[in-house]
Amino acid sequence: MTDGLAAFNMLSAEEAAAELLKCCGSKMWAHALSAHRPFDSEGELLETADQIWWALGPEDWLEAFGHHPKIGEKRAAPGQSVQAAAWSAEEQSAVAKAAEEKLERLAHLNRVYLDRFGFIFIVCATGKTTEEMLALLEERLGNEPERELRIAAEEQRRITHLRLRKLLQL
Repeated sequence: MTDGLAAFNMLSAEEAAAELLKCCGSKMWAHALSAHRPFDSEGELLETADQIWWALGPEDWLEAFGHHPKIGEKRAAPGQSVQAAAWSAEEQSAVAKAAEEKLERLAHLNRVYLDRFGFIFIVCATGKTTEEMLALLEERLGNEPERELRIAAEEQRRITHLRLRKLLQL
């Protein structure tokens, strides 16, 4: 067991849930995962996080999505913690260097996506270029709403994994 996991296991339930909310903005998910402690390994933590995530309903997924800034936005999402905002900025670092016309295209497509699906475009941006994110956004606009919700939930799950690993390194 890593020192980070041991320290996480020793937090109170409320402290653990608060830390987990930095990784995923669903309160139901954070409280349920906190209640499953202690974890013997990072793998067990990630597997349990997934099981809880997929057992949640769309309203919980939407709550989590709402804790992300739009791709290309510099300001934090409402209710996003300082740590989560820093992680979002790091994850979207390629966009920070994008040309103005690409940022304008992202902003436009973000609005179109929000109008079409009722939630912001969620993508695990780590390691992706602005061009890749634009292509994914354009492609996903053609999805049926139910399919897109599942895709966005999977992207949230991937982001959550990255952030849980970061949390254990703090």
